[in-house]
Amino acid sequence: MAADTIFALSSGRPPAAISVIRVSGPAAHTAGQLIGGPLPETRTAAVRELRHPDTYELLDEALVLRFDGPASSTGEDIVEFQCHGGRAVVDGVLSALAAVKGLREAQPGEFTRRAFENGRIDLTEAEGLADLIEAETESQRRTALALAEGGLRKQIEAWQDKLLALSAQAERAIDYDEEDQALDPALVSGCVELAAELRSWLDRPRIEPLKDGVRVVVAGPPNAGKSSLLNAIAGQERAIVTDIPGTTRDHIEVPLSLRGIPILLTDTAGLRETTDVVEAIGVSRTEVLVEGADILLWLGEPADAPKHPRLVAVHSKVDICGAVPEGSLGVSSLTGEGIVALIEDIGRQAKGLLPGEDAIALNRRQASHIYEASEALDGPAGDVVILAENLRLARAAFDRLTGRAGVEVVLDALFGRFCLGK
Repeated sequence: MAADTIFALSSGRPPAAISVIRVSGPAAHTAGQLIGGPLPETRTAAVRELRHPDTYELLDEALVLRFDGPASSTGEDIVEFQCHGGRAVVDGVLSALAAVKGLREAQPGEFTRRAFENGRIDLTEAEGLADLIEAETESQRRTALALAEGGLRKQIEAWQDKLLALSAQAERAIDYDEEDQALDPALVSGCVELAAELRSWLDRPRIEPLKDGVRVVVAGPPNAGKSSLLNAIAGQERAIVTDIPGTTRDHIEVPLSLRGIPILLTDTAGLRETTDVVEAIGVSRTEVLVEGADILLWLGEPADAPKHPRLVAVHSKVDICGAVPEGSLGVSSLTGEGIVALIEDIGRQAKGLLPGEDAIALNRRQASHIYEASEALDGPAGDVVILAENLRLARAAFDRLTGRAGVEVVLDALFGRFCLGK
């Protein structure tokens, strides 16, 4: 399939002011000439009449750009048509490209996959690009951009250089010190230092709370005001509110952006003993959600609060329930009292769970391979032969991290997230 020439609409669906149609592959320049006439010099643009290759019907007057591989985004020859963004114009140009022998429509993510397969980007950059396309908040955009621009790739290259130097040192010891296989202290300390550096990266905040939202769970006994509080924070009626205990029997999730931080706010069933089968299921689910919460808003008695590292004791209905217990934050969903202070507190704690501004954050896949490498470097090494094997295992983990080996299933899942023209 890599020998095919592919094409697709790479901008948003029409109508639009301008639409960008990309062609990539060995026949890209030929196709560009058949439809747009003589191509401009590489990396320059020119206005051309676009015509159907069979009927010579005028389709549009457009800007045509040419890129020569391997110095292109995909590593292949590329032609781009920047045409008017009407549906009929776009459909006409795509139909003309489909009529050119040897061309086919691209699959989702195929342009980016070719960039990866041709060495223009590595797997971590491709993951960052996918996250960038899906980013909905400013913090998501910054973190994804750090990956897409090669921040992690550069760090991995530095680690790989250290690994290669250590491996070369171990191999020399095996080849030339046949009688004495004792470990060189400098070699051992180099492995220990690199393993410690990898572990420090594993201790950083991960990307999942940034992508999926920091899980903020509202919990407490029935009729504590949980649903009203969720509605007040969300700024809209998302949960049913009544005076009847046990109204909420299942959890309700509301994705929000608070101060640019992605939040997954969750209302839960009231915690109590119950003989109602349906409500009991809701209570059981609440217990699971409380345990997995990143931040827990507790609306019950402070003494009854579950143990949690980031618990916010909320005294709800402060307008009618009197004095606020020490250590609790008084709020009223009816009057709005304390809601702003509560949102600020949630934002402050959520920010501590997220990567720092412009920081490189690892996803689960990346962290798992870095963990494999650190474990190999920390593995038992009775002699230099075993140490050399541990170094080889660490290098293999980095190859999987960058996509050089053993990641075909990962590739299919990743590039399937991309749109058709990416």
